[in-house]
Amino acid sequence: MKKNRLVTGIGAALVDILVRQSDDFLREIDAQKGGMTLVDEDAINHLIGRTISEPVVVPGGSACNTIIGVARLGGTASFVGKLGEDDYGRLFESELKKRNVSPYLVKSSSATGRVLSAITPDAQRTLFTFLGASSEHIGEEIIDNSFRDSAIVQIEGYLVFNEDLIAAALGAAKKANALISFDLASYTVVEEFKPMLHRIVDEYVDILIANEDEARAFTGFSDEIKAVNALSEMADIAVLKVGARGSYIAKGGEIIKIEPFGSDGIIDTTGAGDLWAAGFLFGLVNGYPLDKCGMLGSVCGYEVCKVVGAHIPDEVWPGIIRILEE
Repeated sequence: MKKNRLVTGIGAALVDILVRQSDDFLREIDAQKGGMTLVDEDAINHLIGRTISEPVVVPGGSACNTIIGVARLGGTASFVGKLGEDDYGRLFESELKKRNVSPYLVKSSSATGRVLSAITPDAQRTLFTFLGASSEHIGEEIIDNSFRDSAIVQIEGYLVFNEDLIAAALGAAKKANALISFDLASYTVVEEFKPMLHRIVDEYVDILIANEDEARAFTGFSDEIKAVNALSEMADIAVLKVGARGSYIAKGGEIIKIEPFGSDGIIDTTGAGDLWAAGFLFGLVNGYPLDKCGMLGSVCGYEVCKVVGAHIPDEVWPGIIRILEE
């Protein structure tokens, strides 16, 4: 690992609007439970208007959630994205700075993107995404300075919706000699962009992260060992997250099983994979052995499931750091 320990994320700068909903709500709007649906601004406003519970509003986006987690662990972190010059955009930027993340944000006159996360009683989240200004982020706005001194660049799979941007980001990350960590994002994304994702992984990716649904869609294997083996043939380090059963890390023909840290008190899985990645990448960039990286990922992923949203409360982080030190 390079001496510098900066982890930079690039992805959609989105504000999460988190609401508790019943399964009936998803049936009424004919939504795929656990999936992600792209919608326009009118549609997301309509969906928000149909919700009945008080929302929680926080900065979001997969890569952003991961980067905030890295910073909260004491790491050096930055985030690259595009947002609007509106109240949502100002909230997003101020929250990054508050959490010690260096923002590299391009501003737009369009509305800041946002995500409605409908959380059902089984703790599953179903996403409706209005990309807003984030969809206007173009390759020309990715400059060499975006990733300068980065040891790892975390790229969210959702960027495949913007082929120009993801190509520029991948090229700039390689030019900066950073390791590229790539999260497959969602099984619906994998199903729609599978050939393109295979090309990206084959050519650029050093660290490949997937959950079991994404891995099955990407590799064709439901069996966990076969799936993580297939992923490891495509990248130097492969991660397969299997929810309450833990996770697997594969490197150089070796597979490490990471046990789940806990199962009690889970109320919302929003951000579980993102915070798992935060713990894992923080460990990796600091030179920890892979089993310890996985353990830290497991702790972070579990703790975020005990709250609504993708942000672990301030008072919990010291306990996570104590576990790490022990």
